[in-house]
Amino acid sequence: MPRFFVDTPPQDEIISITGDDARHIGRAQRMRIGDSLTVCHDKTDYICSIMSISDNEVVLKTLESRKACEPSIELTLFMAMPKSDKFESVIQKSTELGAVKIVPVLTRRCVSRPEKKQFQKKLDRLNKIALEAAKQSGRGIVPQVSDIINLDECAQNIKDFDLSLVCYEKGGISLSECGLCSQSGGINKKIALIIGSEGGFDEDEILLLESFGAKRIWLGERILRCETAPVAAMSIIMHLTGNM
Repeated sequence: MPRFFVDTPPQDEIISITGDDARHIGRAQRMRIGDSLTVCHDKTDYICSIMSISDNEVVLKTLESRKACEPSIELTLFMAMPKSDKFESVIQKSTELGAVKIVPVLTRRCVSRPEKKQFQKKLDRLNKIALEAAKQSGRGIVPQVSDIINLDECAQNIKDFDLSLVCYEKGGISLSECGLCSQSGGINKKIALIIGSEGGFDEDEILLLESFGAKRIWLGERILRCETAPVAAMSIIMHLTGNM
């Protein structure tokens, strides 16, 4: 069933979709009055029937609602900026796996080093990739792709998380040992996952992140590509926290 996101909840069981999504429903999807689709707002899915349709607006009546399938943890991916279109793939896959936010980071070994103004021009497109991945995977929210930051800003940001993890190819603890479960027996809810670029992190960068509370983790003997590492780490984290 086609899936769309809206900014406001139903009013008197009525939802309106406008703009590009309205045109997409009528033209690309070729939907008609009476057809059903899913609309999501704030982690709630609404099963709807089309009441009226035009290029400018589609008016829907809600038939039922249910909680969207979202992870019990809030995982933010801090991704050192990779080359070419690898970042787009990381956005897509991390959205599918349940990230709530993707933050690009400039580190010492990043080959791709876009200026902030240059990167901001790409943000709309990158957030659209996250939107399409959220629709495809049945997410209850659309993860945000943020503006690019440096490693010092990343280190400051991770202070606000329950648990911060940095992948390091030269060694660290396994994800099963990293403290996903809190001392009280529950799951640490807000998790930061930090991944390096093609060249990884240097030791000084790891020490900086550790000084702000990050734990270095190790994904095994095989060296993973920078676009593979977040998929592997997030899959393990989601499994260990009961979100797969």
